[in-house]
Amino acid sequence: MFTKSIFQILISFFLLAIPISAGTTGKIAGVIKDKATGEALVGVNVVLVGTQMGSSTNINGEYFIINIPPGLYDVRFSLIGYLTQIIQNVRVSVDQTSRIDVELSQQAVEMSDIVVSAEKPLVRKDLTSTESKISGDDISMLPIEDVQSIVNLQAGVVDGHFRGGRTNEVKYLIDGVSVNNVFSGDFSLQAEVNSIEEVQVLTGTFNAEYGEALSGVVNQITKIASDKYDGDFSFYSGDYVSSRKNLFTNINSISPSDVYNVQGFISGPIPGLANLLKFFISGRYIYDDGYIYGKRMFNPSDSSDFSANSPDNWYIGASGDNKYIPMNYSKRLTLQGKLSINVGTGRGIVLSGLYQDHEYKDYNHRFKLNPDGDYTKFNKSYLGTISYTYVLSNAAFIDFSGSGFISKFNQYVFEDPLDTRYVKPERMRDVSGNAFLTGGTENWHFNHTTSTYTLGSALTWQLNQVHQIKTGVEYKLHDIEYEDFQIMIDAVNNYKPTLPTPGAFNYNTYTANPYQLAFYIQDKIEIDYLVVNVGLRFDYFEPDGKYLKDPNKISWLDGILPPFPDSLMGKASAKYQLSPRLGLSYPITERGAIHISYGHFFQIPPFENLYRNPNFRIPLTGDFPENIGNTIGNADLEAQQTIMYEIGLQQELTKDIGFTLTGYYKDIRNLLATEVHIKNEFRKFSKLINKDYGAVKGITISFNKRFTDGFSANIDYTYQIAKGNASDPNDAFNKAQANPPIEANKQLVSLNWDRRHSLNINLTAGTPGDFIASFVGRLGSGLPYTPSVQNQRTGLENSENKPGIFNVDMYLTKYFYLFDRQLSVYVKVYNLFDTANELEVFGDTGRAGYTLELTRAQEAPRGANTLEEYLPRPDFFSSPRQIIFGASIAF
Repeated sequence: MFTKSIFQILISFFLLAIPISAGTTGKIAGVIKDKATGEALVGVNVVLVGTQMGSSTNINGEYFIINIPPGLYDVRFSLIGYLTQIIQNVRVSVDQTSRIDVELSQQAVEMSDIVVSAEKPLVRKDLTSTESKISGDDISMLPIEDVQSIVNLQAGVVDGHFRGGRTNEVKYLIDGVSVNNVFSGDFSLQAEVNSIEEVQVLTGTFNAEYGEALSGVVNQITKIASDKYDGDFSFYSGDYVSSRKNLFTNINSISPSDVYNVQGFISGPIPGLANLLKFFISGRYIYDDGYIYGKRMFNPSDSSDFSANSPDNWYIGASGDNKYIPMNYSKRLTLQGKLSINVGTGRGIVLSGLYQDHEYKDYNHRFKLNPDGDYTKFNKSYLGTISYTYVLSNAAFIDFSGSGFISKFNQYVFEDPLDTRYVKPERMRDVSGNAFLTGGTENWHFNHTTSTYTLGSALTWQLNQVHQIKTGVEYKLHDIEYEDFQIMIDAVNNYKPTLPTPGAFNYNTYTANPYQLAFYIQDKIEIDYLVVNVGLRFDYFEPDGKYLKDPNKISWLDGILPPFPDSLMGKASAKYQLSPRLGLSYPITERGAIHISYGHFFQIPPFENLYRNPNFRIPLTGDFPENIGNTIGNADLEAQQTIMYEIGLQQELTKDIGFTLTGYYKDIRNLLATEVHIKNEFRKFSKLINKDYGAVKGITISFNKRFTDGFSANIDYTYQIAKGNASDPNDAFNKAQANPPIEANKQLVSLNWDRRHSLNINLTAGTPGDFIASFVGRLGSGLPYTPSVQNQRTGLENSENKPGIFNVDMYLTKYFYLFDRQLSVYVKVYNLFDTANELEVFGDTGRAGYTLELTRAQEAPRGANTLEEYLPRPDFFSSPRQIIFGASIAF
C-alpha cells in the first residue's frame, strides 16, 4: 500500500505539473505619471534596490512586480529626462498588493534623487476578508514570546479558538508548509519569533489556495538568506514574582535560573561563493520552571495505610526529601537553517530545515506530594523542505516544492517501560476522597509518530494589470504509527514490570497510510472601483482503514469477538468536496472600502479519531485512561464543514488613524461527536460519528494609529456568540457515564470558549533606536461554566459565567551603540499587576478560590492532607507576575 502510494505521488506530480503551496510572496503595483501634465509615462524603470527584481511601465503608465518575499524594500523609479525618485521602506506582505503610485518631475538641471519614505496604508483596498499581518519589526517591540501569543492578540481569537471554532480547526503554516500534526489536528511545530519576517493571521473567509481549515490560517514567514551579513544574539533570565504565597507554593524562592532564554541568528553569503550560496541559521533554547510546584514528601514506591477508622492508627510511609519540584515546567530547543542556491531564474533553489524538541509537564493536582509519579511529555518535530521558483516571465512564475514533516510524541513517567521504579497500580488507591497521592506511578505509555510527505507547486500569472491567476495541486502522503500500553505489575510476574501481549485490551497499536489530493484555481481581479478574489478548491481524501458498520450487531457475550467477520466490517470510502470562495472589496472613497466575502471550507477530522482502537476491544473492567478502551474510532468519518459569511468596512479617519468594522457568521456542520452503545450492564462504549454542529456570529471594531509623533496604538473590541450542541466530541459519552446519566444536548448551548466581550489594547511609545516602551492589555468577560453541587448539575449546561479576565504586559527597551553595533537592554513584565484571573472555577460557587465543600459536613479525606489543604487549586488561576531582564546585540 505504501509503495503504491509513493508511485501515485510521482505520477501525479509529473502529470499534473502545476502542483500547491500557500502564499509566501507579495506584489508591488501602481501607475506613474508626469507631475506637470498628469500624463502616463511609458518605459519608466522600476527596480527594488539591492535586488534583481524590477519592471517597467506600459503605455498606460502601469507596472507591477510579483514574487516578492515579504519585507521592507526601497523602490527606485527612473526615466531619462526625469528626476529619479526613491520610495523607501515599502512594506511587502504575503498575498497583498502594495500600491505605489508616483509622479515624476522633469529634470531641468542636474539634481540629486528625490527620496520619499513610504507609509503603511491604513486602508487596504485589496482586502476582501479579515486578515492581520504582523511584521518581525513589530513583534520585536512587543512583550511576546511565541507565535501563539501573537495569534491570541488578534480580534476574534480566544485562546487559540478562531471565531468560535475548536482549536484544531486552524491551519498553521511555516513558509507555506503545514505544520499541523494530522494525528491530533493541533500544530506541533512553531517558528521562533527571532526568525520571523512576518506572521499572517487569516480569521475570515480565506482564499482557495488555503485548505484543510475550518476557522482560520496562521502563516509564519521566516527570514530569507540575505545578500549582506546580518545577525543578532540575545539572552534573558528571570522568574515569577508574586505575593500570593498561600496559593503558589515556593513562589517566594526567586532565582534567575528558573526562567532563561538564549537565541540568535546569522545570515549572509558563504565566503568565496557569494554569488552562488547564501545562508540563514537561527537557534533558540528557552527554559521555564513554571509557577506550580509540588513537594516531594512521597516517592512513587512509598505505601501508606489509611484503612483504619481513626487517623491515629493510619500508617504514612513518607520517604521523600521534601524538595520542591516544578510540575508545569517547559523547555524547548529550536534550530533552523536555510541555504539559498542561486541557479536558474527567480529565487533559485532554497533548502530549509527546522528542528524542535519540546519537553514539558501538565500539572496534575493529585500528584502534588508525589510529583515524580506523574507523566512527562515529549514532542520532537522535524521539517525539511526544498523549493525552486522558475520564472517564466516578468508576469509569471511557478513554485515547485517538496517537504517532509515528522512529529514524534511520547508520554510516560520513565522512558524504559521495564524500569523497576514503576509500582503496582494499587499504590494509587491507598488514599480516598480529596487526598493527594502518597505513592504510585502512571503506568501507561503513549507513543505516536506522524510523517507527512508533500509534493506540490503553484503557478502565479499576472495576466494583465487586472487579473492575477493562481492555480496549483498538492499531494500528501501520511504515515501514522501509534502505540499505547499499560505496564503490568502483579504477583504472576513477581511484581516486576512486564508488558502485555500486543493486541490485548491494554496494548494497542496501529499503522495507517492515508493520502490527500487538492487542486485550486483563483483569480484576483483589481480594477479602480472593485477588487474581487474568486476561487474554487477541490479536496480529496483517501482513508486507509476499515470501520465497524453497526456496533449494535456485536454481542461479545455471545462469543463474537474481534477480529470481526468481513460482513460486519466496511472499507472506508473516499471523501471529497468542491469549495467555492468569493470576496469583494469596493472602495467607497479614497479613504474607505467595504468588503464582502463568502466561502465553503472542508477539513478531515484528526486522524486519531479515524483509527482509534482499531481492534475494537472494550474491556469489561479495569482502570483505563479516558482515551483508551471506551471509544471506537471510525475510519469512515465524513469531513467537517463550515460556511462563512463576512461584511466589513475600512475607513481612514485621519492621516494616522484608521477604523475597521466587521460582522461575521459561521455555520458549522459534521463536527465530531460520540454515539453511545451498551456492551453490558457494567460497561458502555461509544463510536465516533459526524453529528455535532454549531453557529457563531459576532462583530469586531478596531482603531489603529500608526507610529507617528512618538507613539502607536491599536484597540480592538469583539462581541461574539459561539453556540453548539457540544464543546467536546466525547460530550455525549461522558454524559451517558454520569450517575445519573445526563441527556445529550438537543439545542444549542454556549461553547466552553464563548467569550462574549473581548478588548485588546496595544500601545507603543518612544523613539526607535533610542528607547521604546510597549504595553499589551487584555480585558474579557468570563467564559461559561455549568453550575453544580457535589458533582450534580444544578442548572443548564454552560448557563453561568466565570469572572472576567484582565491582564497587562509591559516591555521596556533602551538602545545603545558601540563600535557601530546596536546593543539593547530590556525588561519584560508579564501580568504586570499580578492579576489573579480565574480560568477554572468550582461549580458550586463559580469562583476559583472558594467552594461550598469547605462548609459541608463530610468525612475527612483518607490521606496525608486535610480538605483545606487539598482544595486550593493553583491551576485554576492564570500565571502570576513574571519579570525577565535581557540584552541583545545586532551585528
